[in-house]
Amino acid sequence: MDFKKTKLLQEVNMENNNEIKSKQIEEFTLLMLYLTCWIEKDKIIQQEIYRSWKGYLFEALNNLVNKGYLVGVKHPSKSKSVVLTDEGIAKVKELEKKYLN
Repeated sequence: MDFKKTKLLQEVNMENNNEIKSKQIEEFTLLMLYLTCWIEKDKIIQQEIYRSWKGYLFEALNNLVNKGYLVGVKHPSKSKSVVLTDEGIAKVKELEKKYLN
């Protein structure tokens, strides 16, 4: 195999590894948000909400917002906390089985 093909294969493998790592970072971030959350009663919708501090990578938080798992986080934002959506809670249940059982 010549040098150019080898170099190209290495770059593709690095991109795949980076995508896998990004996905894992997002999964662990969502899981940690849930594990450190507290439950509040929302006065407007009269429903329990799961709120957590947003002390994690903004890129991961923004990606979780884009996927519909979090609300109220887009960086930059003055809010210091996020709310997990119903979809986010459902995803956390999957992640608990994947990583914690």
